Amino acid sequence: MSTTSLTAALRDRRYVVTTWPWRSAAFLATTAVVAAPLSFGLTLLLLPLLVAARRVLHGDLPGLAVVVLVVVATALLFAGAPLVAIPVAAVERRRLRLVDPRPLRPVRRPGDLAGLYRDEATWRAVLYTVLLAVLAPPVVFAAFIGLLAQVLVIGSPFGVGAWQFGSYTIDGGPRSLPLALAGLVLIPLWLYLAGALAAGQAMLARRLLGAGDPLRDQLSEVSQSRARLADAFDAERRRIERDLHDGAQHRLTSLTLHLGMARLDLPESSPAAEPLGLAHSQAKELMVVLRDLVHGIRPQVLTDLGLPAALRELAAGSPVPVAVEAAIDARPPESVETTAYFVAAEALTNVAKHARATEARVRVKGDGTHVELEIEDNGGGGADPQLGSGLTGLADRVAAAGGRLLLASPAGGPTLLRVELPCPR
Repeated sequence: MSTTSLTAALRDRRYVVTTWPWRSAAFLATTAVVAAPLSFGLTLLLLPLLVAARRVLHGDLPGLAVVVLVVVATALLFAGAPLVAIPVAAVERRRLRLVDPRPLRPVRRPGDLAGLYRDEATWRAVLYTVLLAVLAPPVVFAAFIGLLAQVLVIGSPFGVGAWQFGSYTIDGGPRSLPLALAGLVLIPLWLYLAGALAAGQAMLARRLLGAGDPLRDQLSEVSQSRARLADAFDAERRRIERDLHDGAQHRLTSLTLHLGMARLDLPESSPAAEPLGLAHSQAKELMVVLRDLVHGIRPQVLTDLGLPAALRELAAGSPVPVAVEAAIDARPPESVETTAYFVAAEALTNVAKHARATEARVRVKGDGTHVELEIEDNGGGGADPQLGSGLTGLADRVAAAGGRLLLASPAGGPTLLRVELPCPR
């Protein structure tokens, strides 16, 4: 029979005449060898906890020695579990080939100790090791008792053991033949039971000791890549803003000043007076344009005073009256502030252009772990991201920051835009 795993072999009617039952038995036997020291060590670590729990249940406080042992055992359990689970996982991946030769996706371990404790694969290995230490001993012991009973039943005609069923006694000879025949009939059942136990453990090992779901890993990588791109974009915006503010804006200011001084020194009747005055006026207009451009990249008030002050400045420049309510306990990270500000700026621009509103309200609150921003107007509603109002871009920007954007805009209004942004530590 050509099968790739024990799970597939169990569905074949020829299972009992193949090597898979013996491979299952070998897998379970080696499970007992691996699980025995793990179970013993876990029992030693849990013993102080059990003693302390027993005293508490009886209304007594545990003594100082018990408390110290509990603290030490807990520290050893959490600190040492990953260090024990990783070699156990390596052994289990090799043993898994007995019943499931299909290769597991390799697990990439972090190079540093801190990364090892943060790695999801490490704690999946810890979970498997704990389940192996807790569940394997009673299951293997029950299987051993069942196997011993099976041997005694089959060997009963030869005087192996004595059996008492009420007034019916079997101590060998012809009277035990029916019992031996029943034991022979039950052999396939025991083989299937051993195969099922081994297959269940193999499925658990494959689920917990592999590298995880590849699709989930790809989605996680895409999410992280999108966040890195957003951070790089913000960093580039800040660089451009700094270069314009420290370079081009200062030079243009100096040029405007020199043109003004030259205009003052030049007589009004001079032929160059009019062109020089025009150049001076255009330089001043260009200063305004450049200042607005720098402010649009990242307003200085956002850097200096934070999100509430920047939102109030934004509201002051809106053609629609805007009320701002801010309650932020701790200043959020720069990337969160930038995302929230530009969401508010785009939303208020949409209100002024499309909503036909007479007033709007901006509410922002944060507690250091997340920021919630709401923009509400009394316009006609009906905002649709598919109509090109910039809402899709806002949603992408918010998603790149790990947050979410919610929109409620029924026909007739009002429109409420809500943004929830987490604050990474």
